[in-house]
Amino acid sequence: MGSTVLSLRIDGELLDRIRRHAARRGMSVQDYVVRTLVRDDFDERFKTAVDETEKFYRSSTG
Repeated sequence: MGSTVLSLRIDGELLDRIRRHAARRGMSVQDYVVRTLVRDDFDERFKTAVDETEKFYRSSTG
């Protein structure tokens, strides 16, 4: 899988907070942001899968 550049314009205060969070974890800002996005994407996909499973079992018992 290739990579693509994503450019963001963010507030200086937010960037400072992101830098501090990344530094605490010994990560670059780029790695921290990418890891956060991947984690959030996984969480969203996992929640969707759980919701669909619950719907399936509710409909099969009704």
